[in-house]
Amino acid sequence: MQLYESQEIKVYNSLTGKKEVFKPINTGHIGMYVCGPTVYSNVHLGNCRTFMSFDMIFRYFKHLGYKVRYVRNITDAGHLVDDAEDGEDKIAKKARLEKLEPMEVVQRYTVDFHNILEKFNFLPPSIEPTATGHIIEQIEIIKDILEKGFAYETNGSVYFDVAKFNQEHEYGKLSGRKLEDMIANTRDLAAQDDKHNPQDFALWKKAEPQHIMRWPSPWGDGFPGWHLECTAMSTKYLGETFDIHGGGMDLKFPHHECEIAQAEACNGQSPVNYWLHANMLTLNGRKMAKSTGNSILPGEIFSGENDILSKPFSPSMVRFFMMQAHYTSILDMSNDALLASEKGFNKLMEAFNSLKSLQTSKTTDFDFKGWKASCYAAMNDDFNTPILIAKLFDAVKHINLIKEGTESITETDKQELEQTLQNFVFDVLGLENKNSSDADTEKLGGVVELLIELRKAARENKDFATSDKIRDQLAELGIQLKDGKEGTTYSL
Repeated sequence: MQLYESQEIKVYNSLTGKKEVFKPINTGHIGMYVCGPTVYSNVHLGNCRTFMSFDMIFRYFKHLGYKVRYVRNITDAGHLVDDAEDGEDKIAKKARLEKLEPMEVVQRYTVDFHNILEKFNFLPPSIEPTATGHIIEQIEIIKDILEKGFAYETNGSVYFDVAKFNQEHEYGKLSGRKLEDMIANTRDLAAQDDKHNPQDFALWKKAEPQHIMRWPSPWGDGFPGWHLECTAMSTKYLGETFDIHGGGMDLKFPHHECEIAQAEACNGQSPVNYWLHANMLTLNGRKMAKSTGNSILPGEIFSGENDILSKPFSPSMVRFFMMQAHYTSILDMSNDALLASEKGFNKLMEAFNSLKSLQTSKTTDFDFKGWKASCYAAMNDDFNTPILIAKLFDAVKHINLIKEGTESITETDKQELEQTLQNFVFDVLGLENKNSSDADTEKLGGVVELLIELRKAARENKDFATSDKIRDQLAELGIQLKDGKEGTTYSL
């Protein structure tokens, strides 16, 4: 029996605006698509948070025993500057400014993206397709939409006819927008002369002579619209209707709205059963933006080479910080917040590392089974990682009480506690216990134990000055001695 058979998960579905019981289309199997990065610059920390949220969701599904096909794309063409319908492709613009081939830009920043995600301990997706690798599929979808009357061709470009689509379907149902209101609030723009209506969006854009990223098509040389790639790749690898589509809140409109319209125009049915959206990351209470200087790259956090934070922070600690907020909530990063989070992270790792040396008894003084069930209940409630972390610290409290000799635990419960913490701390939350290697920890432990013995001898000889000096100097190094009935223990 797989774990998922005994766990009922509820997810917040952006399409319906409420929590719903999650039921995959095929029992035991999940298809999940997440919009990946546009690789024209170093990966943004806010994007890392979004991808981290879905990495956590992917991990939890796998922990429950589901077979998951997780598709996360790479946008390497078609994403225009400022998400507008007209203008320059973001990658082409970067290539022009840096005097590089567009695919050199793509390669450089795809490598950066993978390096940063590896530092954050992400699991790789099942499939990572690229927009340029699926031009043929995108052209075929455009042909299909044209044939069904939901698009039109003008001067070598093809546009999706939103008004025509809205006669039979509901454009705006994901974002809660009404087409009538959008039309009423739209100003005519000269650049939109090729469109029948300002709300129409590009499926294929004619490449002007200076446009360096271009492909042949039935309508002339051009490039695909940004929204089209996700429809092509998600349906190719997950089917016409699949379980979960994820991404950042900022993609809900127009990107995801257009995806729904394209898929329904082609296939006549809703492409996704559950839409999940991760919220934004702010810095010192303000939106991150390079233009205002309120911005920091992941690598700058890890190295400490920045003017915003007081010290470097490890990737795993930053991941722990991000997991302390629900994925649908805005999370504000600051120096104080990271420092506080680091203390909690160290306490969690210290408690886990001390498990093996815990003394066991014939009884257990806390409700282990109830605690374990509460961990699953937190994750089953729309992947509520802050509640899960609170439950993990309940376990930390009991571990510390057992260490002090005021509570007890059986050998069986100790082993199961260790396995449960392993499952949630490392397998699901994706944290890493990398503050020091096992060998270094063992050496440090030996040195501290030696000092504890020297301190004990000093106290027995009434040499309290030496005893206090050992204790105080270890404390300055971050090593806390604790005197108890069973002798002296230490913590980092």
